[in-house]
Amino acid sequence: MIYSMTAFARLEIKQEWGDAIWEIRSVNQRYLETFFRLPEQFRGLENTLREKLRQKLTRGKIECTLRIDNKKQTATELNLNKALAQQVIQSLQWIKQQAGEGEINLNDVLRYPGVVEAPEQDLDLISQQLLSGFDALLTDFIAMRAREGEKVQALIEQRLTAISIEADKVRSKMPDILQWQRDRLLQRFEEINLQAEPQRLEQEMVLVAQRVDVAEELDRLQLHVKETQTILQKGGAIGRKLDFMMQELNRESNTLASKSINTEVTNSAVELKVLIEQMREQIQNLE
Repeated sequence: MIYSMTAFARLEIKQEWGDAIWEIRSVNQRYLETFFRLPEQFRGLENTLREKLRQKLTRGKIECTLRIDNKKQTATELNLNKALAQQVIQSLQWIKQQAGEGEINLNDVLRYPGVVEAPEQDLDLISQQLLSGFDALLTDFIAMRAREGEKVQALIEQRLTAISIEADKVRSKMPDILQWQRDRLLQRFEEINLQAEPQRLEQEMVLVAQRVDVAEELDRLQLHVKETQTILQKGGAIGRKLDFMMQELNRESNTLASKSINTEVTNSAVELKVLIEQMREQIQNLE
């Protein structure tokens, strides 16, 4: 299994204390970077969350967001300290009488410390439930990375097959290319009225064959293709390995292009570079 670095997951939690929404999103990054947006009362969870991510992921820029809505509890479970409220009102009335002016503002009464009380929340219990939700979210998130990675793997394997086909095409054309070059040399000799000695002609053909011999490049291309396929089958965090293989494949395609004396070989070399670049772009998304 290989994993994409691009993914998104979302999880809703509904409890008596309120509702919570977890979100994880990630994009490409050379190393693992984690960022958290948490409510202030749950900032203490950050180290635990970071460690959970490090145990499961190796690359990517990961953003985790937690939003909490506890209005449900606030609306249904607020307690009014009636005795204290009455004392506050009496005190304000006495002050009003002494001052001979002013009005009693009920909002001021409600805002007085202790008049309206919300039940204390069990932050330990809530934290435990949030972490449990995060574990479920992380499982979904990794599953999505795996699904995206599977799609990328299919695209890469298609390109690898196309590279093998293109390399075989070049190999099959080499005898015809060498014969074409031999005929071309003979034609030039005839144009300048030069009688070519068989030995001299063979020497020239040996030199040409050495200059345009791409068998080694084609062999290495096929070896790199097989190694890339092996890496894909092993799976895991293989992005850096695959990126290195793209460099090796690109090196061979450049050498092939530099040795080309035929339009068809040149076209194949260009096609190889296009296929390798398409793979390289996809590999940037892999962990």
